[in-house]
Amino acid sequence: MAQLSEDAFAFGGDLMRVDEALGLVAARIHPVAETERVAVTDSDGRVLAHSLIAPINLPVFDNSAVDGYAVAYADLDPDAATALPIGGRVAAGQSAECHFARGTAVRVFTGAPMPSEADTVFMQEDVRLLGDGRVELPLGLPRGANRRPKGEDIAVGAEAVAAGRRLEPRDIALLAALGLSHVEVRRRPRVAVFSTGDELREPGAPLSAAAIYDSNRFTLTTMLRRSGCEVTDLGILKDNRDAMQASLWAAAQRHDLIVTSGGVSTGEEDHVRAAIAARGSLVFWRLAIKPGRPVAMGVVSGTPLVGLPGNPVAVFVTFAHVLRPLVAAIAGAVASPLVPSTVISGFGHRKKVGRREYLRVSLERRETQIVATKYPVDGAGIITSLTRTDGMVELDEERTRLEPGETVPFIDYRQMI
Repeated sequence: MAQLSEDAFAFGGDLMRVDEALGLVAARIHPVAETERVAVTDSDGRVLAHSLIAPINLPVFDNSAVDGYAVAYADLDPDAATALPIGGRVAAGQSAECHFARGTAVRVFTGAPMPSEADTVFMQEDVRLLGDGRVELPLGLPRGANRRPKGEDIAVGAEAVAAGRRLEPRDIALLAALGLSHVEVRRRPRVAVFSTGDELREPGAPLSAAAIYDSNRFTLTTMLRRSGCEVTDLGILKDNRDAMQASLWAAAQRHDLIVTSGGVSTGEEDHVRAAIAARGSLVFWRLAIKPGRPVAMGVVSGTPLVGLPGNPVAVFVTFAHVLRPLVAAIAGAVASPLVPSTVISGFGHRKKVGRREYLRVSLERRETQIVATKYPVDGAGIITSLTRTDGMVELDEERTRLEPGETVPFIDYRQMI
C-alpha cells in the first residue's frame, strides 16, 4: 500500500496555495509498489510499471508507403522522364529478394518489402504504362520518396513507452506493432470513498423534510474510476465523531487513499478533521481556492486521506485540481497537466488577492472570437452550473479583477475528468 509517515508534512499557516499543497504531496507520496502482468488488450488506462524497450525495428524492413513502382534512383535519367521495363511484382507479405534487377521497375503495393537496391517508389497515379511492358516515370521525384525505411518509426533498443505513462489506445497500437502481448503495470490504487452528514440519503430512498440525496459520493466514485482506481464505496457516515474515527482507521488498513466529502469546515457537526487528528495527523485543511476552500489533507495509519467540501461544485473543482494529481502520484503515473486555452471574457468579475478562483462559463462564437459567458448563479451547491456550462475560467492568485473583453484561461471539463 502507498504509505506516509504521520509527520510527512508540516504546515502552520492559514490558507495554503494550491501549488504549494501539490508540491508537498508530489515530493512525499510514494506510488503503489505492487505490479501485475496484463494482456496488452486489457491494458487501456493502466499505468506502465517499467519503461518498454523496442525489441524489434518498426518498420521491421524497408517497405513501400504506396501502390506504385519501385526503382533504384541511380537508374533514372536526371534530365528527363525515364522508361524502364517492369521487372517483377511484389505484394504485401511476399519476399522481394528475387524480384529485382537493376535497370527495371518492380510493381509494388503498400506495405510490400522494398526490393534490394531499390530505394524510391513512384505512385501508380503518377506514371504512364507503355504498351511494350515498360513504365514511364516522370522527372522530379526525390531519392527515397514513398519508401519507409527500417526503424523509421522506432529503432530496436530505443525506449518505446516510458514508465509511468497511463496507457491509451495509441500506446496499445505501438505495443502490438512491436509484437508485445503482455505488459507489466502497477496495481490499481485502492480508494475508499464515503460521504458524511445526517442530512444525506441514498438516491431512491424516501426524503424527510430536512434531508437531501447524496450526490458527492457518486461524483467521486465515477471520477476515481475514470482515473484508474479500484473504489470501495463506504456509503454515508453519520455525524458521529467516534464512528468516523473507527471508519477511518478501518479503511486505512485496506486502502491506499481515503476520500471523504463534507464535515471538514468549522461547524460543530463537522467531525472529519477531529477524527483525522484523533487517529493520525492533519496536514492542512484550508486551501486558497474557490470554490473549495475547506479541503483537509491528513494521514491515518500511514494512509493519505483527503477530506473534500460538502458542496457538489466544490467537490468537482477540488477533485480536478487537488485530488486528481494526488491519485496520479499514488498510481505511479505521470500526471497530465490541465492545459488552458485562451478565450475572451464576456463579463466582469472581482476577487480577493491570494486565492485561485474558478468560474463556470459557457462558450459561444462571436465572429472570429470565442467568448465566455459566466453562469448566472455562483453558488457552490448549484449542480446545474456544471451541467449547463462548458468549463471553467481560471483566475490566478494575483488577479483581482476581470474586465469584459480581456483574455482569460479556460479549462474544458473534459480535461478535468
